[in-house]
Amino acid sequence: MLVEQIWTGNEGRNFNYLIACPETGEAMAVDPLDFEKCLARAKAKGWQITQVLNTHHHRDHTGGNAEMVKATRAPILAHAKAKDQIPEMDTGLKAGDIVKVGRTVELEVLDTPGHTMSHVCLLSHTDQPALFSGDTLFNAGAGNCKGGGHPDALYETFAAQLARLKDSTLIYPGHDYIVNNLRFTLDREPDNARAKDLKAKVEGQDTNRPLVTTLGLEKEINTFFRLHNPTVIARLREKFPDLPDQPDEKTVFLKLRELRNTW
Repeated sequence: MLVEQIWTGNEGRNFNYLIACPETGEAMAVDPLDFEKCLARAKAKGWQITQVLNTHHHRDHTGGNAEMVKATRAPILAHAKAKDQIPEMDTGLKAGDIVKVGRTVELEVLDTPGHTMSHVCLLSHTDQPALFSGDTLFNAGAGNCKGGGHPDALYETFAAQLARLKDSTLIYPGHDYIVNNLRFTLDREPDNARAKDLKAKVEGQDTNRPLVTTLGLEKEINTFFRLHNPTVIARLREKFPDLPDQPDEKTVFLKLRELRNTW
């Protein structure tokens, strides 16, 4: 599997992706908002875009669909329940579906509600797995739920699906928010040395060649995976004095998400 992470350079700090089969040169474009950059990169690599996948319906992920289809005639794939929001969609996906790219690439569909209620992530069937996480999981952060999602569902996605993936899983999110997310981590857990060191390294990173984290690293530096951490809980209680003495994971997650909404 070949992966091109494409930095759009827009105000939303979007990442677009091309996932290609090394044998056939067939490629899937994931959330190709900047269709011109995606098409140019595919041409430079000698790849043919044969599919387009939207992780969810927000316009900063679907806005390039029309021009991409015009240029490639590729079908559009998205969550089966997103048809009303993505009327140009050709194929509806559900949990467990396998999307094939060329002869060698297999991507498993994960139904990951929370940011929206019709959001999919893609998990590669490769020796080192890769997760194309859209706006569900960011580097050092979690998606918000303001655009048609729900924090309860986001928690279930994190706890029941994402946290159970292999620690070696590469994380490819829909946006570059890592620096600000690490600031939030350190606001909640000032003694997190790993997050502090990483923040210093990525503050000036080349966004055309950004750090690709793993799930194992996320568990060290992403507050939304650190729900039992004593410092996180103690700092959270300063904001929410009614927090139980021993809050459960879901309570901590929901309070963190609430706090992050206005932080």
